[in-house]
Amino acid sequence: MKAPQDVILTPVITEKSAGVIDEGKYTFKVAPNANKTEIKNAVEKLFGVKVTGVNIANYDGKVKRQRYTLGRTASFKKAVVTIDTEGKDVTYLGKGGKTVKASGKYKTSIDEFGFGQ
Repeated sequence: MKAPQDVILTPVITEKSAGVIDEGKYTFKVAPNANKTEIKNAVEKLFGVKVTGVNIANYDGKVKRQRYTLGRTASFKKAVVTIDTEGKDVTYLGKGGKTVKASGKYKTSIDEFGFGQ
């Protein structure tokens, strides 16, 4: 079992990723060997939100040239995590058949990004 801090490395804050935050999509750079389940569990544990979907993409390093020698930038894995922005109250049948309302225990946004909704 990996610690959530080992799975989620850094947030990716670009113009494109900032544009989809109001839809509940947050972008992170993640560990290269992390899978979707580990990413989902790490985001839920770190930020206290309900994750509804995870999309991942592997990026190869770009070839860069410095004078006469060729080199590569580092490769990385990126994850776009969709969270539940509704935050509805949960109702269920309690003792004696009465409906009991429990408030949603998850947040509807990740405030640590510093901007958004």
